[in-house]
Amino acid sequence: MPVNLNPPSKGDLLTVRGVLLGTAEAAIKKPDRKDLLIMHLAPQSAVAGIFTRNRFCAAPVVVAREHLASGKGVRALVVNTGNANAGTGDAGLAAARATCSEVANLLDCGADQVLPFSTGVIMEPLPLARVIAGLPHCVGSLREDNWLDAAHAIMTTDIVAKGASRQITLAGKTVTITGIAKGSGMIHPNMATMLGYIATDAAVAQPLLQQMVRHAGDASFNCITVDGDTSTNDALVLIATGAGDAPAITDAGSEAFAKLQAAVSEVAIQLAQAIVRDGEGATKFITVRVEGGSSSAECRQIAYAVARSPLVKTAFFASDPNLGRILAAIGYAGVEDLDVQRLKLYLDDVLVAEHGGRAASYREEAGQRIMGQSDITIRVVLDRGAAVSTVWTCDFSYDYVKINASYRS
Repeated sequence: MPVNLNPPSKGDLLTVRGVLLGTAEAAIKKPDRKDLLIMHLAPQSAVAGIFTRNRFCAAPVVVAREHLASGKGVRALVVNTGNANAGTGDAGLAAARATCSEVANLLDCGADQVLPFSTGVIMEPLPLARVIAGLPHCVGSLREDNWLDAAHAIMTTDIVAKGASRQITLAGKTVTITGIAKGSGMIHPNMATMLGYIATDAAVAQPLLQQMVRHAGDASFNCITVDGDTSTNDALVLIATGAGDAPAITDAGSEAFAKLQAAVSEVAIQLAQAIVRDGEGATKFITVRVEGGSSSAECRQIAYAVARSPLVKTAFFASDPNLGRILAAIGYAGVEDLDVQRLKLYLDDVLVAEHGGRAASYREEAGQRIMGQSDITIRVVLDRGAAVSTVWTCDFSYDYVKINASYRS
């Protein structure tokens, strides 16, 4: 089960004016489950996104980038699960474009005003007929209060749906932010997460929205790893419908921009952490904090070396304080001038290592006690500067292997 993670209720996910959501059971991979989603956006909406850097990026990623760059304005997003439409060549691109055309016909907009997204099995042809057959059902169920169904419709190996909301006040007016995400395995940053969608009823100029989504991604989805594999389909999309009452945000230096950016990032961080807590087979949620570095880049480099180490992750699954594995990961992270004599390693508040080896005060039963917890912090103090970086990860369990060994069955 997910690590200290409860699924959201319908009331937890606040409606965002200017966004309608509709789902369908299209039997793309399995029957009797929601696997298709349309998000219909108000005409004045601004949309920004960041996408996977995997060179084998999926066909819908290619098409979504093209449509977003066209400047025509985005009126709809369409998402299917059960099939990634990745590694599918020209046929996959044609299927993604055909999906957009069908959505455009149903919603009376241009095909290049539709962004497509897919997730699921790679290198299998998209069952286009099933997708197209399901789209009218999505349109027929479009509602403002459909965020929870939408969160369910984008799940693959996720155990629980993931969603979060915030409200802030700008110029005396209430602004709502709601987001959903999916992801459980094949999670490692070089962009964002598997799929994430965040919407606000604020009005934000598109270039500022792009700045905001990149900041949110760097603060959240680019700080998580489950298994070290970057997906072919990663996408994080931020929507500002402008359907609320607050004045438009046009200045990145304004207090309103900073306040909204902080709230959007809070939602993104909650969603990103939920993905790790729901990591395939996860039993531990692990925060890796590296501080006292000469740059945030080197702190993140060390944090990721620890967070993605299979030996570290399996030790945490077993609650085995074999903590030399952490030192080894720090040592091979690639910071060539690192002085290990100055470094300190903590598990929560327990000092484990200093002066290049085991701390004189460390007792294994203390390490055992911390590793038995479901939420654990690994803290590395480099003592070479003021920079800090934090990464969130989980352990590797037997179930991770079982889930991925039977993923296509």
